[in-house]
Amino acid sequence: MRTPRRIIPKLFDPGREAMPEIPPASTAPKPRLRQGIYLLPSLFTLGNMALGFFALVKTMTHEFGVAATAIIVAHVLDILDGRIARLTKTSSRFGVELDSLADWISFVIAPAFMMYEMVMKHNPLWGFPVALLFVICGALRLARFNLKAQMGEGKSAFFIGLPTPAAGGMLAIFALLYSILEAGRPVRTLKVIMNQLPAMYDLIPAVMFLLSLLMVSEVRYSTLKQINLLRPRTMRALVVTVLVLTMVYVYPQNALFIFYLSYISWGLVDYFIHPSKHQEPKPETERYQDNYGK
Repeated sequence: MRTPRRIIPKLFDPGREAMPEIPPASTAPKPRLRQGIYLLPSLFTLGNMALGFFALVKTMTHEFGVAATAIIVAHVLDILDGRIARLTKTSSRFGVELDSLADWISFVIAPAFMMYEMVMKHNPLWGFPVALLFVICGALRLARFNLKAQMGEGKSAFFIGLPTPAAGGMLAIFALLYSILEAGRPVRTLKVIMNQLPAMYDLIPAVMFLLSLLMVSEVRYSTLKQINLLRPRTMRALVVTVLVLTMVYVYPQNALFIFYLSYISWGLVDYFIHPSKHQEPKPETERYQDNYGK
């Protein structure tokens, strides 16, 4: 009789193969990461962190639209710092740790605090615990990623667990759209999405709970690093690129909402349709590891 599969792993189970015990420092494998501080990618990472702090400040003054925009721009910088580190081959242990700290501020703490102030503050029975769970699961997600980097594991085409930028970005784009709807701004939007926002507002605690579990789950998500919209290789890729760019130009906010929602949903759906694929990815050796992006 087959035992039921678990989406959420036992994080502290010493017998679990996917999370090996850390060997003593003297025998631990040396990660293939450069030592030192590299200015260019670190500047983008610090910009990411600064925008996360800026989002916290704007949340305190209830400027949720501005705070949400800062989180989304921080996601752009988070993508760029990894790309720059790969192009310049300047990945380093310092960069990995700094990137994780920036991600925890910008995509975990800032979105959780924003949702608490915007939606859940008046429900202390479940508002604070849900926001705190999001912060804890985000920290565990980043700690697990850093553990893999410390053990010297190579890069993979997939993340195990929902990346924190996707989880925080989903909450940020909802806050931005809701602010547009509430203020009645003259922005081009899709009514089919905007009309659903009031109902989604009431579901935010459940959404945050689900995102929290996905961050520490074994659901596999693509890194999307093999996709280059500027250089489509097939006719299908060219058509998709044109549609994506058109959607972003005409309905930028709604397009981001669709992208975040599709990314999160696709990993979850694929987990149940192809459960055998969602195993720990085999590491690929490479001279310079890519440990940016969680």
